[in-house]
Amino acid sequence: MKVCILGDSLTSLTLAKALVNLNICVDIFSEKKSLTHIQTRTLGISKSNVDFFKKNIINFEKLLWKLKKIEIFTDNLKEEKLLNFENNDDQIFSIIKNCDLYQLLEKDLSKNKFFKKKKSINKKLSFTNDYELIINCDYFHPLTKKYFNKKIFKKYNSFAYTTLIQHEKVLNNVATQIFTKKGPLAFLPISDNETSIVYSVHNLNGKNNENIKNLIQKYNFKYKIKKIHKVDRFELKSYNLRSYYNNNILAFGDLLHRVHPLAGQGFNMTIRDIKIFIDIIKSKLKLGLPIDSSVNEEFENNLKHKNFIFTEGVDLIYNLFNVERKIKNNIISKSIQLIGKNYPVNKMFMKIADKGFLF
Repeated sequence: MKVCILGDSLTSLTLAKALVNLNICVDIFSEKKSLTHIQTRTLGISKSNVDFFKKNIINFEKLLWKLKKIEIFTDNLKEEKLLNFENNDDQIFSIIKNCDLYQLLEKDLSKNKFFKKKKSINKKLSFTNDYELIINCDYFHPLTKKYFNKKIFKKYNSFAYTTLIQHEKVLNNVATQIFTKKGPLAFLPISDNETSIVYSVHNLNGKNNENIKNLIQKYNFKYKIKKIHKVDRFELKSYNLRSYYNNNILAFGDLLHRVHPLAGQGFNMTIRDIKIFIDIIKSKLKLGLPIDSSVNEEFENNLKHKNFIFTEGVDLIYNLFNVERKIKNNIISKSIQLIGKNYPVNKMFMKIADKGFLF
């Protein structure tokens, strides 16, 4: 069996590794330079996804920075904590640099006899007949425009700004998110002296990244900052693809769904997708059934509605705080704070953040 993956992203390599672990031949084709190597990008990965990744893809334990608590604040409650998520027995989330995970996967795959990486591909698309499955992770590939351009789409009129701060050494196992008047700001520890920043800013005037550095300093109440690295940015949007596949061609990763980064769920959703995709293929192989378009159909039927509900849930959180920002009172924050103090509800929120709607 041969599978083709289009695109050289972190999602592409993760999926390729999961497939070659099943002794499936995988060719990766890349048309555009991947952006995964940006040094300021980090990923938050939930505990259940970390466990799945280590067991079914690759052991990346040494690259992880484990968090025991997530604290959430809002400008509207001043110094009062809005929500608190923690697990006294184990980590609830782990942070990893995109570039570190990419390099680990790339190095491992380069030694695998079931894997090939190719630089270019036939623009006439006749290559689709050479593979049982074509998995498209490349937004710029002609197949995307041809088959995967119909989406339920939303623009936030916002940009996400990412950077790393170096600071004096502290016990750094608590992530902090602050819903500021300009948008959600996350401090995500990656070591005792380095923390990743993701700041989703609504309608920032101009493109001066120095404004972001000033805002980070304003809301920083924990770190003695030595250096703020180069600030990168990308436009914020969310969408869900209306159709996941066309015959034996399947869209994957950010082509399927993109979610606001405030909950740190983008790559977590992709890992959950990989889990379901691999389970379907394992079941087919065990029963001696062909790996064909039926895999794609089953994948869409299993996940499409769950992914839509999940992204809409994240969007609802964003909209609630955006409404509160506009009406300039704290009634929504106070309500969320009260609900979050209910232990069963708090536990349910943690479970959804950990496993999505797959549990």
